[in-house]
Amino acid sequence: MPRRHDDRHCHRHCLTLPPAPGPRPAHSALRKPIAPGEFVGFAGLHVVDDGLPFTGVEIGWRLARPAWGRGYATEAAPRVLAHGFDALGLPEVLAVTTATNHRSQVVMRRIGMTRVPEYDFDDPVAPEGPLRPNVVYRTGRSATS
Repeated sequence: MPRRHDDRHCHRHCLTLPPAPGPRPAHSALRKPIAPGEFVGFAGLHVVDDGLPFTGVEIGWRLARPAWGRGYATEAAPRVLAHGFDALGLPEVLAVTTATNHRSQVVMRRIGMTRVPEYDFDDPVAPEGPLRPNVVYRTGRSATS
């Protein structure tokens, strides 16, 4: 998912676009309340940002801090992958996170993704520091079947 955009961008691109075949799939939202009226976050698919050293469709999630560590991303991600493979016919799905985001990397491994070190990159718009190095994971249809 886009890592450099505000919540309006994520809402517009990840929650309201209808799932459809083609080059720009985006889908899904987590609607389990943490407390009445609170939104947990989202999980969905997004075409990899322009300017990265690879292309494809990326799975991602963003959760409200109170939802961290409760298994919501691990619960939602397989459903998003199934949608990408079954409804959209994607051959593979990528995931990108900062090298320091160990929790997301654990989720990526739990849902059957494998790290692709040759795709790792420094985010050109992130300032020098811990958010610049990014790691890439991927899975294909057969890995999740």
